[in-house]
Amino acid sequence: MEQLLEIAIKASLESGKRIMAIYENEDFEVDFKGDDSPLTKADLASHEIIMKHLKDTGIPVLSEEGKDLSYEERKDWKQLWIVDPIDGTKEFIKRNGEFTVNIALVEDQKPILGVIYVPALRQLYFADKENGAFKLDDITEFSSLEEISSKAGNLPKNVNKEHFTVVASKSHLSPETEEYIASLEKEHGKVETISKGSSLKLCMVAEGQADEYPRLAPTMEWDTAAGQAICTFAGKTVMDYKTQEEMLYNREQLLNNWFLVK
Repeated sequence: MEQLLEIAIKASLESGKRIMAIYENEDFEVDFKGDDSPLTKADLASHEIIMKHLKDTGIPVLSEEGKDLSYEERKDWKQLWIVDPIDGTKEFIKRNGEFTVNIALVEDQKPILGVIYVPALRQLYFADKENGAFKLDDITEFSSLEEISSKAGNLPKNVNKEHFTVVASKSHLSPETEEYIASLEKEHGKVETISKGSSLKLCMVAEGQADEYPRLAPTMEWDTAAGQAICTFAGKTVMDYKTQEEMLYNREQLLNNWFLVK
């Protein structure tokens, strides 16, 4: 597990460095995929770097920017990596810093390891089933897993919040989410709502900065797998609205159901 975590962290940091080089110094064109989601050369560069690191593990990879893999091809995989080379491409294009690199290891449909790197903020979130969940600020280079772990803080943190806090999508706030937040106000009184992009929303719940993250709008498996690992091993839950159970992965349909993180 430690070796796999080290590989995932190295991959996230190296891809983050390349992403930031493009973000800060280069003009980039924006293409659109079949589902109208944006794609930049930073997404593709990050994908190539991550794939280079993960290929030696011998574990298959499901990446947003990889080739389409049929369910027949992957249905018997006991383990797989689920990767989003840039989660929050819309935030990357807006240059607001709220984008992440997501790498998760899934076993028997459950995330058992997750790494989320926030290149613009130099923040690293990581978790695995053996050691729990952690956050490290101000990191750009890999030293050693031992040093990173020694400097990282356990999640969740003790956070003093004045009000019940909900984090919601910056680019995809649905009417259903607004209605759900309104229902929380009846239960908790004043509810503070924070808008964030990408998997940072899951990280905020794992960290204790937010009490809930309702996602009543579409997401894909690669948007949530790493964040679910971090939330799970920080003692939080990611509940599938449809099944009312923990969200599972490597499903026939990669489109997630609505879910609630708390």
